[in-house]
Amino acid sequence: MSEPVPASRLSALVDHLDRVNEWVGRVAAWLGLLLTLTIFGVVALRYGLSDSNQWLSESITYWFALLFMLGMGYTYRHDGHVRVDVFSRNASPRRRAWIEIVGILLLLWPLCLFIALSSLEYVGNSWAMREGSPEPGGIPLLYMLKSLLIVMPALLFWQGLVELLRQVVRLRHGSPSQPDHGSIEEGM
Repeated sequence: MSEPVPASRLSALVDHLDRVNEWVGRVAAWLGLLLTLTIFGVVALRYGLSDSNQWLSESITYWFALLFMLGMGYTYRHDGHVRVDVFSRNASPRRRAWIEIVGILLLLWPLCLFIALSSLEYVGNSWAMREGSPEPGGIPLLYMLKSLLIVMPALLFWQGLVELLRQVVRLRHGSPSQPDHGSIEEGM
């Protein structure tokens, strides 16, 4: 029988794995600024110059999709998702850890796998034809945007793994192993 992994090594692994969604989330946060500037540009073109640009207008959808879908793992990491606390509100830390583990195994991971697997053919077909915008002058990279249907559940699944390991550390060693939520400015 193998020896259990020491708490410090398991915590270090959790912290290392946790950096993926932290980095992706920080990059995605900048997309909010790009989205805002793009919307401002579209409005300024339309109402200030009585002109429009299909590519610029479509890019709003791209920026929003990137921001939303790349930010899901980051949101989960920072406990910013919708949580139903009916079962864990008054629970002990140990019971909360078990509830989180069960939620990851029975709800989060199956949902992530369902989204990814049911999107594979759809995304694959889009890549096969290098699908672009149906609008003249639109963005020719629709197939890349659709790839987020695979990337988003992968990032969410990854963060589920991190949270599962964090709860294992909590159960085994009683240490909180909470993520360092830090500010966006830190580490940039």
